[in-house]
Amino acid sequence: MEKRLTWTLPKNSGRNATGVVTTRHQGKREKRRYREIDWKRDKRDMVARVVSLEYDPNRTANLALVQYADGEKRYILAPETLGVGQKIMSGESAPLTVGNALPLKSIPVGTLIHCLELVPGQGAKMARGAGGSAVIQGFEGAWALVKLPSGEIRRIKAEAYGTIGQVGRSEWKNVNLGLAGRKRHMGIRPTVRGTAQNPRSHPHGGGEGRSGEGMHPKTPWGKSARGNRTRNKSKYSHKMIVQRRK
Repeated sequence: MEKRLTWTLPKNSGRNATGVVTTRHQGKREKRRYREIDWKRDKRDMVARVVSLEYDPNRTANLALVQYADGEKRYILAPETLGVGQKIMSGESAPLTVGNALPLKSIPVGTLIHCLELVPGQGAKMARGAGGSAVIQGFEGAWALVKLPSGEIRRIKAEAYGTIGQVGRSEWKNVNLGLAGRKRHMGIRPTVRGTAQNPRSHPHGGGEGRSGEGMHPKTPWGKSARGNRTRNKSKYSHKMIVQRRK
């Protein structure tokens, strides 16, 4: 672990600044250090060497510690097949090899990519989970059509950057935690059925005895849980969606 790139991650147990629970099922956990990750890959046309591959307790994917030619070290998400000692690079002139970051306009159709920017220069926002990858489907003028891991096809500016390859540690989803205590060490508290709660805590709560939901299934915030469309159609990015994930 590169100490200079880490700091102690505070634990708020799902509460906001006023102490109100805004994220359920979070509680105490082991002390963690957050690893600062280079989402922007903004050291253009400079070769970096992979120094080590490391576990990150804050995410499903592993990390790669890379050292640039000027001596600076940074963390990036470790893609599949990336090994210690390999050279990586970012920029329009970078070769099409795993771990290299290029603008979408420089990547051929059908290439697997991850750590995808939605706005050029903003930093990676999509396809960051273990085993995740997006695929470039085609181009429309200044836009690239990208199929995201959810199945949604979205327009993204062709100048936005993406990293070649698929995020590593795809076997993560097959891990069996085995013990309830292991979840508690991870900071995950038990999940309770809505019908077992009181009416103030969940729309399905209340009633005498073991009563049913008494309504269409809802989330704790009253939105439909039946797969109905709840996305705001006036959202600024709505016009970027070419095909919904469903």
